Amino acid sequence: MPLICTGTVGIDTVYTPHGHAERVLGGSCTYFAAAASFHCPVRIVAAVGGDFDRQYADVFKAFANVDTTGLEQRRSSKTFAWGGRYSADMNSRETLFTELNVLAEAPPAIPAAYADSEIVFLANSHPGVQIDFLKQLPRRRLTVADTMDLWIKSARADLDALLKQIDGLVLNYDEAEMYTGKKNPVTAARLLQKEHDLKFVIVKKGEHGCLIVHKDGVAALPAYPAEEVIDPTGAGDTFAGGMMGYIASQAASGPGGVKVKNVGSFEIIQQAVAHGTVVASFNIESFTLTRLQRLKKGELDARYKDFAKMVRV
Repeated sequence: MPLICTGTVGIDTVYTPHGHAERVLGGSCTYFAAAASFHCPVRIVAAVGGDFDRQYADVFKAFANVDTTGLEQRRSSKTFAWGGRYSADMNSRETLFTELNVLAEAPPAIPAAYADSEIVFLANSHPGVQIDFLKQLPRRRLTVADTMDLWIKSARADLDALLKQIDGLVLNYDEAEMYTGKKNPVTAARLLQKEHDLKFVIVKKGEHGCLIVHKDGVAALPAYPAEEVIDPTGAGDTFAGGMMGYIASQAASGPGGVKVKNVGSFEIIQQAVAHGTVVASFNIESFTLTRLQRLKKGELDARYKDFAKMVRV
């Protein structure tokens, strides 16, 4: 079943202890779609500027399952750009610049051909924009959103309204604390899940893995034990992409058309989070999307099997 994602497609400049990459393809929607495409067809909705030339567009061609019909190019505008520098241990980063450019304009419309999308991921953007996207997707059956500290601080009312309209939320552990005032991530996630009647909340903890608080239970998974981290940029987005791609792959077709087959269950979400963890472990092995571009499905499946053995009790 196709999966739709809205978010950013941008141009990144990244510095890490291993080197740097100048003006490479980035953005939440980009990393998400690349990761999800290993499991299912992905429809992306985003806007770019006239500076988004062939070198960037060609990267998407490496991922056959990514449909870029919804990638709107505005010739008179410039593409969103971001620059960052990671610390020596790469556990933190400094933002060097952020150029909103096309993001400061009206968001792109969802193509008519995408209106039948049932599984939806709202990558990080203003919650008001995320709500407007949902209005264009009347057939959605499972909707998951990402958010960040900026919106918790500056758009809390819109974010609260968004949470009433979605099924699952993905956020970092410090954002969960900021949102709820609870330091314990389990307590924070449970409060979010109950207050907003969510099916599940996933709290990302970076190198320490993640926590799943589902209406039917609680689970935790470690990160994959990577031996070398070249560039962590996009790790959270590829995690979400691998997770949502697996969820969409579990949807089944049946009499009366396409229907979602229990894809929000506790068991499926646990498996999906493991798949997200694994694809993110490949992404951090290189700058930008280089590693994912050459990643084979067999490699992905083999690492997933290894990871499943590691976490088995």
